[in-house]
Amino acid sequence: MFWLTITILSYFLLAISFLVDKYLLVGPIHNPKTYTFYIGAAGILVLALIPFVGFSIPSAEQIILALSCGFFFVFGLFWLYRALHRFEASRVIPATGAVMPIFSALLIFIISRGEETLSFPEYSAFALLILGSLMITGQKSQKISTKCFFASCLAALLLSLYFVMAKYVYLSQPFWSGLIWIRIGGFLTALGFLLSAEVRRQVFTKRTSPQKQKKTAIVFFGNQAVGASGNLLQSWAVALAPLAYVAVINALSGVQYAFLFIFSVIISLKFPAILREDVSRGIIIKKIIAIVLIGGGLALFTLK
Repeated sequence: MFWLTITILSYFLLAISFLVDKYLLVGPIHNPKTYTFYIGAAGILVLALIPFVGFSIPSAEQIILALSCGFFFVFGLFWLYRALHRFEASRVIPATGAVMPIFSALLIFIISRGEETLSFPEYSAFALLILGSLMITGQKSQKISTKCFFASCLAALLLSLYFVMAKYVYLSQPFWSGLIWIRIGGFLTALGFLLSAEVRRQVFTKRTSPQKQKKTAIVFFGNQAVGASGNLLQSWAVALAPLAYVAVINALSGVQYAFLFIFSVIISLKFPAILREDVSRGIIIKKIIAIVLIGGGLALFTLK
């Protein structure tokens, strides 16, 4: 169950990164295409690890699989960022978080022809994780539009394809080599966003003061370091876990939402001008119940 510990740690880092992503998307880098370009392009920095971790050239089929994996990762992020930019996060996150584990489980079942599946206790834990995720992100009178649901489901499908395909990459290649090929695929996909005149203008034209650009760059690259560490641990967890458990890793995103809620409450109380979070008694009770459900799901996996 070492993969479970790695997954929880990855979601802790990704929760921090998500808060900064939200700040950048509503502020300095408000275009989802531009932000996705920066994220995907930054992945090429993984090449710096080659002298330390090694690198191999697999078969053409494996290279295509890894590059395709990077493609789905970048476009999954794009649709997620686009949904977050156009719609409320309180609607996008629950929809994406609930659908992605289901998509992953179905993809694994179909690709493995039913050979890779969870046991009944594991499905019970899986259901608790999804229910807890929905509760901790849901809000009163929450109605999701058709367009919002479509964007969220598309992001969930693309990211599910990324996770499942990444597992097959790690099954056939050493972890570091597979990860590098995936990031190369993401980098090449990100370059495609430069075909947009809007993205080129925002990337290559200086529109703010040098001081503001420097501040944005520091925040962006600092957040990339945290996010990259979280993604690295998440990828490692995917490589370590059995194939059927890839959907469980997706379902464990409820842990990230729990961390997000805790961080948001702390920031809201200490720095209300930066972020406001509803901390009414009813909301607190609901979130605690959700965290208990998530903890129950984790316990079932740990004690299995």
